[in-house]
Amino acid sequence: MIHVFLLLLYLGTDEKRKLASADMYFRDINTCNYFAEEMSRRYTNYQNSYFMDKRDRVTVYCVPKYVEEGSVRVYD
Repeated sequence: MIHVFLLLLYLGTDEKRKLASADMYFRDINTCNYFAEEMSRRYTNYQNSYFMDKRDRVTVYCVPKYVEEGSVRVYD
């Protein structure tokens, strides 16, 4: 078993929020956070959020997971 970081990507907000991706595992938290930041870059400023449809908002973050080595593809 090894500790990895799972990148979770959600689309939408409130009751319309849905998990869009939960299959990217990273060995390093910094790499995971880099991809989380890049995936959400265009949505990071909600200053004019009333222009954006709530279904198009993105939330991305990394969570630690303990997985069986070799059971999932782990990016370096």
